[in-house]
Amino acid sequence: MKTILISGAGIAGPTLAFWLRAAGFGPTLIERAPRIRTSGYVIDFWGLGYDIAERMGLIEEINRVGYRVKETRIVDDAGRRRAGFGTRVFTELTGGRYVTLPRGELSRLLFEKIRGSVECLFGNEIAGLREEADGVWARLRHGGERRFDLVIGADGLHSAVRQLAFGPSAQFEKHLGYVVAAFEADAYRPRDDDVYLIYGQPGRMIGRFTLHDDRTLFLFVFLASDVAPPVTLAEQKALLRKIYADARWEAPQILAALERTDTIYLDRVSQIRMSGWTRGRVALIGDAAFCVSLLAGQGSALAMISAYVLAGELAAADGRYEEAFGRYETSLRDYMDAKQRAAENFAGAFAPKTRTGLFIRNQVVRAFAIPGLAKLAIGREIADRLELPRYRWLAGQ
Repeated sequence: MKTILISGAGIAGPTLAFWLRAAGFGPTLIERAPRIRTSGYVIDFWGLGYDIAERMGLIEEINRVGYRVKETRIVDDAGRRRAGFGTRVFTELTGGRYVTLPRGELSRLLFEKIRGSVECLFGNEIAGLREEADGVWARLRHGGERRFDLVIGADGLHSAVRQLAFGPSAQFEKHLGYVVAAFEADAYRPRDDDVYLIYGQPGRMIGRFTLHDDRTLFLFVFLASDVAPPVTLAEQKALLRKIYADARWEAPQILAALERTDTIYLDRVSQIRMSGWTRGRVALIGDAAFCVSLLAGQGSALAMISAYVLAGELAAADGRYEEAFGRYETSLRDYMDAKQRAAENFAGAFAPKTRTGLFIRNQVVRAFAIPGLAKLAIGREIADRLELPRYRWLAGQ
């Protein structure tokens, strides 16, 4: 049985562990955080990611914890509606197989599918890799060295495995000029159920979305071409207060709610561009290999697709990793490249740099209310032009 070490317990890692186990391999999951991360932002989930989740028996739970957003609404300083569109078009284009849910909830549900059946090392990380002819020795931050047949980096935009096996992140990261931040607050008012509200000024935006259990999610996107995101909670709060100090709408009360939170997600909006996702006995999946950017909204689904295909190709090749790695890259390269190009073009729509850009963005959003136009404009992006392979799994999935 091939032993495979997977770094990262977000979306890609647990998905890969599930399918590797189904194929008869022995996966071990290692995660730097002490537990599954539950904070973050909401994602729109559809297409091939939805199909894979269905094959994993997760759709009922995903729909239970998810949301059916009715409207995206752009508001002005006074909270008046300036533009917007109903999201029925997404439901129509996906045949009802479309849901919005917190990324942390998807991560939790994926992990529950492997809990107790896969070795999981939380509060630990890979500190070094040494490849030999018959395997890879991984030096763990806590626990000495262990040998595995393969090592897979599923550890996101700032992948430690990528840095150890391929080189510094600066070689592969393309910053798109924005920073994104998100946090949750309890008992915030007002509430607008099933509506995603957006308030924008040149180069910065605030989004508000109502969650279950009287919680509210806030999303910030702002221009920051050369900002290194702060690490400490106090520094993160100070940065957001500075950027949005003179913003209107609900900005003052949102910043007041910010002071009460003890968890903020904050990072650069970047892509990872690599000419190859594998090297020797090491491979990368998900954001570690081809991050399309957080603002693209498809990162979780693409992570699940890459995990499914890599596990399937390893199964089809009976563990012959060189053959499997080659097929993995060949199968997904053009698809992921196209997703990255589309995401790069889309990033500026969240926080246009000028008032003219805001006006044009709002006019485009208004046009989506015209019957058939939204379907024509976004139908190509919604539709997945990749046929999901059917692999043979020992466990019969």
